[in-house]
Amino acid sequence: MGHLPDGVLRPGAPPRLTTIRPPTLRIQMHDRKPVQSWLTDMDGVLVHEGQPVPGAPEFVKRLRASGKPFLVLTNNSIYTPRDLQARLARMGLDVPEEAIWSSALATAQFLADQRPGGTAYVIGEAGLTTALHAVGYVLTDFAPDYVVLGETRTYSFEAITKAVRLINDGARFICTNPDVTGPSVEGALPAAGSVAAMISKATGVEPYFVGKPNPMMMRSALNTINAHSETTAMIGDRMDTDVLCGLEAGLETILVLTGISSRAEAERYPYRPSRIVNSIADLIDEV
Repeated sequence: MGHLPDGVLRPGAPPRLTTIRPPTLRIQMHDRKPVQSWLTDMDGVLVHEGQPVPGAPEFVKRLRASGKPFLVLTNNSIYTPRDLQARLARMGLDVPEEAIWSSALATAQFLADQRPGGTAYVIGEAGLTTALHAVGYVLTDFAPDYVVLGETRTYSFEAITKAVRLINDGARFICTNPDVTGPSVEGALPAAGSVAAMISKATGVEPYFVGKPNPMMMRSALNTINAHSETTAMIGDRMDTDVLCGLEAGLETILVLTGISSRAEAERYPYRPSRIVNSIADLIDEV
């Protein structure tokens, strides 16, 4: 029997088994672009329990000398940027007022974008009320567009009751940040997230949280300094706020171990920072 063309079987020959190889999947890992701008948390990164973290003054000094845009971020809405500038200066950290971005500023910007020239009933301190006044908001307890909850040293039961009734009457509920506790020299303090939970329980209405880990806080910070996520790094001490927020905003994330999250705790999360360093002192030479 003569030679048969390729692909044609001889009569009675067993069928050929053809091995089908899956296409090769090639994944190219691209290194991030060099860092051109920096975002850093304040408590736990630059300061801890009222004292500067070793290396923090030198890091800030190097940042300022480099000319690279940077912002110091905080979820604390109590203080104005001027207040925080003075507080940091007393600890040897020379941070300009315009380089401080708080959840109060982010909240005010968010409300100004959502409902320009609106009205709000506010539970909070000067950091929040000043920011809202600056964007043209009127603070009132008469049929406000929003109830805005921020941090305060003394939460008033009367004010909380007023907030509950206004939300029940139709006011929209905004909270500057979801932190349930805050740091102090004496230990943990109840924070805005805890009070928000109480108001939600009484009204059945959940607030919209503007501060970290909402990536909106990070994107508003980037817009403030005209920075791009691909060339910006976020330094933080908390996996559940700083790292998560930076990750969702597309930034390089750096966890320092001078605050809340430890290396062991970081391993328990389903997401990871870009890297972990002992403290901000390890980053001075990278600026």
